Amino acid sequence: MTDYRTLRVALLGAGAVGSQVADLLLKHRAELADRAGANLELAGIAVRNLEGKRDADLPRELFTTDAEALINGSDIVIELMGGIEPARTQVLQAINSGADVVTANKALLATHGSEIFEAADQVGAEVYYEAAAAGAIPIIRPLRDSLAGDRVVRIMGIVNGTTNYILDRMDTEGADFDDVLAQAQALGYAEADPTADVEGFDAAQKAAILASLAFHTTVPLDAVHREGITRIDAAMIESARHAGYVIKLLAVCERLAAAEGEASESISVRVYPALVERTHPLASVHGANNAVFVQAEAAGDLMFYGAGAGGVQTASAVLGDVVSAARRHIAGGVGVGESTRANLPTVPIGRVITRYQITLEVDDQPGVLATVAGILSEGRVSIATVEQTTIEPDAENPAAGGSARLVIGTHQAREQDLSETVERLAASGVVERVVSVLRVEGN
Repeated sequence: MTDYRTLRVALLGAGAVGSQVADLLLKHRAELADRAGANLELAGIAVRNLEGKRDADLPRELFTTDAEALINGSDIVIELMGGIEPARTQVLQAINSGADVVTANKALLATHGSEIFEAADQVGAEVYYEAAAAGAIPIIRPLRDSLAGDRVVRIMGIVNGTTNYILDRMDTEGADFDDVLAQAQALGYAEADPTADVEGFDAAQKAAILASLAFHTTVPLDAVHREGITRIDAAMIESARHAGYVIKLLAVCERLAAAEGEASESISVRVYPALVERTHPLASVHGANNAVFVQAEAAGDLMFYGAGAGGVQTASAVLGDVVSAARRHIAGGVGVGESTRANLPTVPIGRVITRYQITLEVDDQPGVLATVAGILSEGRVSIATVEQTTIEPDAENPAAGGSARLVIGTHQAREQDLSETVERLAASGVVERVVSVLRVEGN
């Protein structure tokens, strides 16, 4: 057996992911040593409650409530507690002690990433976070390393398994949102409080991380436009299907050309439910799976697909980072650091240009379509397609005037122009109700 140097590994947190990481570290210690070129000794596992239930059978003597003592003297610290504090304090302690850090904490990196990366740069440490953006899917290293010599133009990602599961079930089975959410909670895909998932907070944190890497720019979380899926209903799903689309919650990170009078490019980072053509690769991502579609100037279109969550799946990405950290320790040298020198500005959602599908309920009278078309034209919104269907009159009030539903597909338009135009449509007197406005992405 090769006589390897021993590296002490501290694990903070023993939840679904942490338990699996510890279990795999112990089970595959010899194999991991050969890959890393070092013995990876699990020095201990810091937890809040020593009697807590674990997802793996782990030696009790490894557990401690003294995270500070465990961190001191460790070569690699794995942070899997989640949340902001005490994770932030303990990650900074680990870095300042000279340890490399491996984390899957998207919330921490999206809100305090700059502080953490700067601290690591100052002491020559490294922060690894492959599991923070898309679970088991390898996307951080491709953006950080493989595409470092290219120019990423756009990223579209399905980066939240809960919402993809819900929307997929609504699409394939015609189920209602509330029913599918309850089933997702029963299966463990959704938390008891699903707000972080269904309102887009989780996806926004991941979008900030991906955009920062792709565009070599620090993207603060509050610069990410965020919308959730709670307004999506069965009628919208069916309308999308009829038009050849599927609705997905997308994280979109996009490089924008310099506008007139501006000296540099800018970027847009946004999360919202959008229409995706059924022929697009992202449309075929089913269940709780994730996928990230990257467009780069030289490399072209790239697709990364797989499990975006799950204890053992995410543990795979974490252990890959641990092996990378161990190799760096053995080889020596300072960490690569984060490339944020581009410093591109992040623009508000109003600057975004994309296509839209607008669904209206209108008076079924001559001239209404012409009025609607005129308002759109005045707002610099060009019509690509129109479909009109008659809404059956109310059986209890047959004397009431008839109504029709208009589904309007637009050419590319600026978000601010579109938003202002929809407001004018709603106040026009011929539009009874603006049923929905959805962006079209993927072209």
